[in-house]
Amino acid sequence: MIRHQRGVALLLVLWVLALLSLLLGGLAGWVQLETRQAAWHRQHTQAVLAAEAGVALAMQGLADPMQRKQWVADGREIPLVFDDAQLHVSLHSERGKLYLNSAEVADFARLALACGATQTQANQLARDLDVRRNQGLAPFRVVEELRQLPGMTQALYSALVPEISLWSGLDRPDPAFASALMRRALNLPHQSAVGADPGEVLVVSSRVQRPGGYHARLQATVLLSPAQGSAQPYRVLRWQE
Repeated sequence: MIRHQRGVALLLVLWVLALLSLLLGGLAGWVQLETRQAAWHRQHTQAVLAAEAGVALAMQGLADPMQRKQWVADGREIPLVFDDAQLHVSLHSERGKLYLNSAEVADFARLALACGATQTQANQLARDLDVRRNQGLAPFRVVEELRQLPGMTQALYSALVPEISLWSGLDRPDPAFASALMRRALNLPHQSAVGADPGEVLVVSSRVQRPGGYHARLQATVLLSPAQGSAQPYRVLRWQE
């Protein structure tokens, strides 16, 4: 009987030790996971901050007459270094985009077609846009409102967003700053952006690569010289990470 009790006690001890080993192993794995996640979050945050620095450096370059010439708003990338991060920053002028609130609906249909819409879909979207305008609704205030048009798919919306503007104020895109897709869609002439006036609303794209493979990208639509006497040289109109 005593031997039997000792055997049961030994089995119980072994079972408890095995359970504790499993618990400690799980705890160690959880700690390692939390450590990795914290490290990733820290590195990602540093990458985002470096991307924000890229936007600030672009604004600084535009404010400097000696640097301004290299900042052509046609999408060409400027390589920069910030701490240990490699930056690639580019500018796009809103003047090269289709002004959503007053552009000809026929131009909108052509652009939608170039972005992958079927002819029927492009025509329907153009009619929906025309109906919206004729109903006296408020102009588009944010780009995301375009997604609410009947028949607008997520894929088409994603393709259209880089080509439309809420701030250019032009009847047609300026060919000097229009993308190749826009020029083909609207049959615009090819013109150089060098020396051309990009206007006061620009999209700054900043992408960052840091040691260890960490990266980040953001886009900021900015209004230069937002108000006379303002302490800020620019105002952010739209921010995307």
